[in-house]
Amino acid sequence: MSDERGATEATRRSIDEASASLPWEDRQDFEDATRGFVGRSDERQVRAADGRVVWDLDAYDFLRDADAPDTAHPSLWRQGQLLVEDGLYEVVPGIYQLRGFDLSVMSVIEGETGVIVIDPLISTETAAAAFALYQAHRGPRPVTGMIYTHSHVDHFGGVKGIITEEQVTSGEVPVVAPEGFLHHAIAENVFAGTAMARRAAFMYGAALERGPAAQIGAGLGQTTSTGSVSLIPPTVHIAETGTRLTIDGVEIEFQVTPGTEAPAEMNFYFPQHRALCTAENTSHTLHNILTIRGALVRDAHAWAHYLTETIDRWGDELDVVFASHHWPTWGRERAVEFLAMQRDLYLYLHDQTLRLLNTGLTGAEIAEVLELPPALAQQWHTHGYYGSVSHNVKAVYQRYMGWYDANPANLWPHPPEASAARYVEAMGGRDGALAVARRAWDDGDYRWCAEVGKHLVFADDGDTEARELLAAALEQLGFGAECGTWRNAYLVGAAELRHGNTGTPISTAGTDVLDALTVDQVFDGIAVRIDGPAAWDDHLRIAWRITDEGTVHLTELRNGALHHREVAEVPDGVTTFSLARLVLVGLVTRQIDAATAIGDGSITFEGDPSVLARLVGYVASGSPAFDIVTP
Repeated sequence: MSDERGATEATRRSIDEASASLPWEDRQDFEDATRGFVGRSDERQVRAADGRVVWDLDAYDFLRDADAPDTAHPSLWRQGQLLVEDGLYEVVPGIYQLRGFDLSVMSVIEGETGVIVIDPLISTETAAAAFALYQAHRGPRPVTGMIYTHSHVDHFGGVKGIITEEQVTSGEVPVVAPEGFLHHAIAENVFAGTAMARRAAFMYGAALERGPAAQIGAGLGQTTSTGSVSLIPPTVHIAETGTRLTIDGVEIEFQVTPGTEAPAEMNFYFPQHRALCTAENTSHTLHNILTIRGALVRDAHAWAHYLTETIDRWGDELDVVFASHHWPTWGRERAVEFLAMQRDLYLYLHDQTLRLLNTGLTGAEIAEVLELPPALAQQWHTHGYYGSVSHNVKAVYQRYMGWYDANPANLWPHPPEASAARYVEAMGGRDGALAVARRAWDDGDYRWCAEVGKHLVFADDGDTEARELLAAALEQLGFGAECGTWRNAYLVGAAELRHGNTGTPISTAGTDVLDALTVDQVFDGIAVRIDGPAAWDDHLRIAWRITDEGTVHLTELRNGALHHREVAEVPDGVTTFSLARLVLVGLVTRQIDAATAIGDGSITFEGDPSVLARLVGYVASGSPAFDIVTP
């Protein structure tokens, strides 16, 4: 293995072969990504109140007007060059976009007296910086409406950088979202949020350096900002397709699309502008059926059929399609073809996976043989910069068949460390296994090198030679990846093997998200954190009188499982705590100390207060920095 940290000859050859048939002569995206340019921000670093840089508009300047190096797939490099076009852009008169300020795009619709903002990015700081650029060019205008297209944090987290909670509660600014938004926004970021955030650190590579041999983007956007995440709950919930609203003189017609790119999502049309917003149901990349950070498996079949409905509803009227990421597509014919190609993409992956699994192939086998039709493969926007054919096929398989491939030999495998020890022994011990991995490296078979190297590291994570070989193999796989999230995951893995655990750069479960928890969600959140074995032999019941909601909830811990339900009255002999919902949230998140709250009267009780300490004692904390590439 060479000491050089560039691409090997095998990697360069693989990249050349993969990119030889790409439509390099098609430059339409570059025209579209710069069309309507109004201006860029003079302030190139966005900072938090403590001075931290949470977004750097110049971090990816190395991509501008530069040929792809041998350490990056030229197709992914091209996508990065399109994504670094930051600034304010006019979509059509009265509709503007702020691009390059975060993973997502913020859109602004001008009304009669102010503006409607769509998707205020991840962080309050980036949202404020983007909106300031809009105002610098279009003048100070009040926000008269806020729309969240769906329940992912990059589409609501920056809201308090633009409006206040008081503006919403007073009725001054309606906040519009699809039905189910709040439940899914909270559930995703709280129930499995610790693990998802740690895995997202690999997916987005936020802790990696930016550069030709490092992080160059994530395909959907460059990476995630690392500022303050906020949430203002919606006041208008769109439950039915065909719902029409007029906000500040702007007419909007909605299409609900649950179970597509997000569990709660919607497209909507502006008839006065002949402009369609497709949220994240279309983008200039193949999206995820199952994101590698983890999420609910999405329904590719429903996704495709909703896009057919979109075309049927507005295809004869629209002049432009814009979305929550990337750049618009102008012209009715081009826009409808774009929608149709995106539709065909998800339906093809769904239907062909089903066809092949019914011939007996497993998800992993289908992923190796399924190819997109030539007409789809020749479209830049169908390429897997964010999702990939490989893991989307496996996601469709998982949705229908689950994790088990029906081979009994795979029904009860050993866990990673136990398997690693056996694999290494079977290959002749550590030296024999290392020799196998080195031969794979020499052959340019980095997938097999990584597979064997993984076992070596899990058998002995102190083996520095094995760690470096595995890191080098992951690095080469990253250099050759067209998919931005794969590249990031490989390169973060290599970095952690070489330099140690990088942790989790961003938390999406901010104070506002936690404060929006319903009482049922609070108890669900406690239940998934109960240390079951520690609580096996305990049985306790606690009643909770939620003073500001006028409800009573009964929790019961038995056999290590916490049950909860709303009741009409407290059963005899059960200790009761009376408190407001936000005090309950603070108690569970440990922002409020129980003894202090009882002392100052925030919590009152009837019965034995020691049961609360017993319950809290069983609540375990997750680790935001658990190991992934090492045992």
